[in-house]
Amino acid sequence: MSAAEIAVGLLILVSGFLSMAAGIGIVRFPDVLTRLHAATKPQVLGLAAVLVAIVVQVPTWGVLTTVVLVMTFQLLTQPMTAHMLGRSAYRSDHVRRDLLIEDDLGRDIAEHDQEAARMPRADDVR
Repeated sequence: MSAAEIAVGLLILVSGFLSMAAGIGIVRFPDVLTRLHAATKPQVLGLAAVLVAIVVQVPTWGVLTTVVLVMTFQLLTQPMTAHMLGRSAYRSDHVRRDLLIEDDLGRDIAEHDQEAARMPRADDVR
């Protein structure tokens, strides 16, 4: 057994552990925001570990470029997806507000509503 095979095996085990931790977090955490955290962070790190294992096992330019593309798209889409899901959960009252340390989004929405109330509407202007 070579050092590369041992490294690949360890990376696969790390990835499996991270994926298991993400699954447990999704089941055990109390609200949408913490579940999103559990779903995105370990999932991205687990994917990175598997992709590094693939590159170590098959070190070709084709594999490397594919791995870089896959990881790039994951790093671009995961945070945006979690952000949009978190905002929609907040707006549809699926967030436990007692668990929030600071409610920045609620403050921003209240400020926006106050500004909108002060602005004249188009049908009021004559």
